[in-house]
Amino acid sequence: MKKENKIWKDLQKAFNTGVSYMLPTVVVGGIFLAIALGTGNAGDSGMEISSQFMKNLNDLGSAGFAMMIPILSGYIAYSIAGKPGLAPAMILGYVANNPIGSGQVQTGFLGAMLMGVACGYFVKWCKTWKVPPTIRTIMPILIVPVITTFIIGMIYIYVISVPIGLAMDWLVDTLSSMQGGSAIILGLIIGAMTAVDMGGPINKTATAFTLALMAEGVYSPNGAHRIAVAIPPLAMAISTLIDRKKYTAEDRDLGISALFMGLIGITEGAIPFAIKDIKRVLPAIIIGSAVGGALGMANGVEALVPHGGLIILPVVNGKLWYVIAMLIGTLVSVAILHFTKPNLEEAANQKD
Repeated sequence: MKKENKIWKDLQKAFNTGVSYMLPTVVVGGIFLAIALGTGNAGDSGMEISSQFMKNLNDLGSAGFAMMIPILSGYIAYSIAGKPGLAPAMILGYVANNPIGSGQVQTGFLGAMLMGVACGYFVKWCKTWKVPPTIRTIMPILIVPVITTFIIGMIYIYVISVPIGLAMDWLVDTLSSMQGGSAIILGLIIGAMTAVDMGGPINKTATAFTLALMAEGVYSPNGAHRIAVAIPPLAMAISTLIDRKKYTAEDRDLGISALFMGLIGITEGAIPFAIKDIKRVLPAIIIGSAVGGALGMANGVEALVPHGGLIILPVVNGKLWYVIAMLIGTLVSVAILHFTKPNLEEAANQKD
């Protein structure tokens, strides 16, 4: 039992380390994207930025978000195994967050966390090998990173990503069979899928499904999806404002950044909160997003562009219900967090 507790505490420490190193990239990326997209106009392909300066700022923000997941994965491994785990986990964190393999599967931040843990413990095991002194000097910079990246990477591509890809295909087929009938159920599912991994494969599946329907002139599922993308970051932002005793000063600062990200439809603003307290945050934002999506579908909200948040309000049919659905979904998540998330002092006492 003590060994299990030690492993769990090591993992919690690793996740917190990953989050602390990741946070600056989230803040920088979110603020730059918010400023750049805030000057754009809604077009057929989403928010279109005309100013070259703002395009450059948007690219800087996008770069911050591209670095976010590899840094998370890398420093999870670093916490477990030290420097030799950093490079393999960053590489595989990048791989997890981008399409790879014959099925072009991506697993987002959840896959990156898994890669960070796997690399960390694999490297930790490698460091116990008995090798001659001449080889030991090149172990941390050559042998361990190469072997770790190759072995864990091949396992990810050929073993882990295959069932995930099959599951994503099944989800698309299931959603396609549902359109037309049960609007509220479809809205619930789209909303929940949007929040469950915040930019990961399930979220991307919902996006692909709504884009395919948009091409056929069906815009209601996209309305549900675009309502839902804003709810997780908005919920976390409001929760940090009204339940200040439940969050650290660092969390409350991040809540301000999450607020801007929610307004421009960037779900990833909630990821740091989910990583730090996944068992409370994830259910709260999934339920809130599902409620928002269902309300949007039930009231015929249509989003005419592939982007979300309040920033696209001018190109939404059913503007009032778009805002109401987003607000109610957000408040549902905030209420769940209020009743399930303990104050910091209580959480510290529970750990002791």
